[in-house]
Amino acid sequence: MALVGVVGAALVRDGRVLASRRTEPPRLAGLWEFPGGKVEDGESDGDALVRELREELRVEVAVGARLGDDVALGTTGVLRVYLCRLLSGEPALVDHDAHRWLSADELLDVPWIPADLPLVEQLRGLLGQGGRERGVRTP
Repeated sequence: MALVGVVGAALVRDGRVLASRRTEPPRLAGLWEFPGGKVEDGESDGDALVRELREELRVEVAVGARLGDDVALGTTGVLRVYLCRLLSGEPALVDHDAHRWLSADELLDVPWIPADLPLVEQLRGLLGQGGRERGVRTP
């Protein structure tokens, strides 16, 4: 059985990252995440992320470097998070009920979904060092 690929975006703007609050499934409702979704057959991670953010946030993004390692999602999936830059649009509330732009000092002010937490810690180090020199400012 192949693992289901899931991609997330650490969408960075002005030294802050976008966090989105989930509304479903019930066990994850109210928790915050890096927005994204499943990689479809034949899609690259980058293509999936561009499509997912267009669908669920109504924005266009540039996908940059990977943030951290693969995160296991149980025994059936794997999460990969990428640093992204907003090209156009403002995040809309389509699949989420709230968005927040968080600075390095605010990252732990929201309850993150468990899969994203290890990557939040890595991102805090990048944002805390200005981001640009450390690769947060993606192409």
